[in-house]
Formats: sequence, C-alpha cells, structure tokens
Amino acid sequence: NFEEKAADMKNNFYEAIENRRSIYGLGNHEAVSEEKIVSLVNHMVKYCPSAFNSQSGRVVVLFKKNHQRLWEIVKETLQRIVPADKFAATEEKIASFAKGYATVLFFEDQDVVANLQRNFPLYADNFPLWSLQSSGMLQYMVWAALENEGAGASLQHYNPLIDDAVAAEWKLPASWKLISQMPVGSREAPAGEKTFEPIEKRVKVFK
Repeated sequence: NFEEKAADMKNNFYEAIENRRSIYGLGNHEAVSEEKIVSLVNHMVKYCPSAFNSQSGRVVVLFKKNHQRLWEIVKETLQRIVPADKFAATEEKIASFAKGYATVLFFEDQDVVANLQRNFPLYADNFPLWSLQSSGMLQYMVWAALENEGAGASLQHYNPLIDDAVAAEWKLPASWKLISQMPVGSREAPAGEKTFEPIEKRVKVFK
C-alpha cells in the first residue's frame, strides 16, 4: 500500500545519505545500467532546486570510449605540469578513475547566470554563488542516487585545467563552465574509515 511504499522510500533516502561515500576502488562491471544512469541523471537535473528556478545545471554523461578519453585528457594535461618524479602517484590515481565505466561531468551555464545578473541587478553578486550552491545540490543528488542503485562513485575536480580540452573534445557550448567530474563504476574496494565530529559542536538548537 501507499504507506508501506512511502516508508520504504524514506528508509532508502536515509540509507543512501548515510552510505554515500567516496569509492576509489572502481571496476567496470556494470553495477548500474547505462540506461539507468541516464534516467537518474535526467530525473535529478529536472528536479534539482535552483535560484529563481534558473535551472542553470548542465550535465554530460560519458560511457565507454568517451569515459576513457576523459581520463586520458586528465592524464595528458597533468603530465605537462606535474614533475616527472612525482607523476607516478598522480597517474595511479587517474588510472583508478578510468577503471570505472562512466563519468558524469557537471557544468553550470554562465549565460543563464549572466542573464539573471542583468535582469535582477540587486542580486547580481549573489547569482554566481547561488549557481554553485545549486550545482552542489545536483552533484549530491546524483551521487546519492548512484549509491542507492549500488554503484560506486567519487567527486573529482581537475577543472579548470581540463576545461578547454573537454569543451573541444565534446563540442560543448562556451558558456558551460565545468564544475566537477564524477567517475562511476562497480565497487571493487570499500570506502575508508570515516570519523565524525560530535554533532553537538555542529548543530545548535533553540526552543
């Protein structure tokens, strides 16, 4: 019945939030189908909150050779700037992301932000900040949804170093500003231990 379904959805929501972690031990076993990933990304993009309902979030989902090409771009870019004697650790980390089978790229459309600034000059300074806040919510929504489906993921930030190469490779609009990269794969190793600050230090309640 409806009450049971609602309770089950609530439990899944809380569990997804609690269990969502950065998974670095990725594999290319299809833990979640390509169709399901696209479906959940579409759903989260559609329903993510945004200032003035601006809907400035943009997403690119890369599979197979496109996923691999993204991490080749990251490797090629960093190889030019990281000293050779220190590159081995960087290369190993990049390779761990490439071992997955998908990457979700998150962008914010700067034309939307600029248009809001023109139309609502009183809030002009706030729109870039609100745009990033909306992007953060979208990234988290997708991440939690992937967790709920059983996939492993993490959030990476090789931007702005790779921005131009990514835009050129996939012929993306110039107004799309890259915010983060989310490699996705099967869970081949658990997340590390996580510690928590006392909640009393982080939350104040006044009655």
